[in-house]
Amino acid sequence: MDLFEGNGALEKAHHEPLAARMRPDTVDGIVGQDHILGPGKLLRRAVEADLLGSIILYGPPGCGKTSLAEVIATTTRRRFERTSGVVANVETLRTLIKAAAHRKEHEGTETVLFIDEIHRFTKSQQDVLLPHVEKGTVTLIGATTHNPLFFINGPLNSRSQIFELAPLSEEAILVLLRRSLEDDKGLSPLHVTADEDALAHLARVSEGDARRALNALEIAALTTTPDAQGIVHITRGCAEDSIQKKAVLYDHDEDLHYDTISAFIKSVRGSDPDAALYWLAKMLYAGEDPRFIARRLVILASEDIGNADPRGLTIAVSAMQAVQFVGMPEARIILAQATTYLACAPKSNAAYLGIEAATTDVNTSRTLEVPEHLRNIHLADSATAAPDRKIPGKSADYSYPHDHKEHFFADQQYKPSSTVYYKPSNQGYEDTIARRLENWRAKRDAKGVTSNGKKGTTGPRDHGTPGPTEKTLIAEDREA
Repeated sequence: MDLFEGNGALEKAHHEPLAARMRPDTVDGIVGQDHILGPGKLLRRAVEADLLGSIILYGPPGCGKTSLAEVIATTTRRRFERTSGVVANVETLRTLIKAAAHRKEHEGTETVLFIDEIHRFTKSQQDVLLPHVEKGTVTLIGATTHNPLFFINGPLNSRSQIFELAPLSEEAILVLLRRSLEDDKGLSPLHVTADEDALAHLARVSEGDARRALNALEIAALTTTPDAQGIVHITRGCAEDSIQKKAVLYDHDEDLHYDTISAFIKSVRGSDPDAALYWLAKMLYAGEDPRFIARRLVILASEDIGNADPRGLTIAVSAMQAVQFVGMPEARIILAQATTYLACAPKSNAAYLGIEAATTDVNTSRTLEVPEHLRNIHLADSATAAPDRKIPGKSADYSYPHDHKEHFFADQQYKPSSTVYYKPSNQGYEDTIARRLENWRAKRDAKGVTSNGKKGTTGPRDHGTPGPTEKTLIAEDREA
């Protein structure tokens, strides 16, 4: 006997996903978006009055973008057309727009064009829409999981209002799950009951994605054997089996990818190892390439730690090599070690600021010539050197620093300007560098040689007791 034989509701349940069947018919049926659809809100007023202009709905999967579009489809007096950025091409758009223009001219009927996943359209496809949205041939409703400021053409954005939908709360998803158990469009014909902790698990693990929660509930209902009374009872164990792995909102080359790596790097830079480990775990759980994370740590070691702890770069590079050699899942341990070391290391961006300042001068100022005594001595004296590169006698003007006390010669100029680029901080080992550099600059000033100026610091100098790493580095420097 076919379980669905002779029962229209059950037959529909067999063919259409629960999430699709449970889409609401009115604005009141949409949950979790009161910030844009609550009483008196602009979008709600526009939908109910059928005065909606072109809009872009932006939000994560399963938050209600398509549901809202379908509500508009049932309430508007205008013709409602649907397509998707996945399947539509330029010819599809032109056909839809041509039909809309014909209806408007000959029937006086306006057209609402809903494009799901509009971010998948290329620039040229989006450009096809622009003049017709501007003239009012179609009213555009675009739905996207991607930030429209980056993925939708600026002119199209400027002719549309952007509404951001939030991920659904666990409470909102529970409302939808309970509704699906009681509604004839949902699982009511199957006589399904569910434990509260089973529903709570689905709401929590779905991470704000109502579609995922509803589809998991349906899987549990359709794969659970009814009891003697014909009741399908869903337990916590059934719910766990139906959803398996927690969904983590993450895309591997777009917004959430870059948002999460940004949070990770900023946590390390901000010296919070706990936050850094959390974002690291999220990325790895979502399947991020550990080599990408390792490369970012190498950059951070120089940009944000630098000479405050020179070993940071060594550890980051070693971690990157080890990650490539070992692979997942053990690579997570290597990344965790490097992450926690760098997060707990003293911080300095002096090297980064120095190269940025020097690069700015190279780009914007007159290029300095290399002083004659610094030019290539071998090239200048070579018998094969070009005539215009030979500088007879000039090479003797260069003084070899290692021939002098402390391997330093104060009388020699290396740059014909006094601009200071490297300003070591008072953090970690860089404080030792700062003292040494200050001493060298003072000696040059005493000799009347054009100097790079006085040392700058990023804060009050603190000559307190150095930590173990700093002690070792200072000791090694003194022995050198």
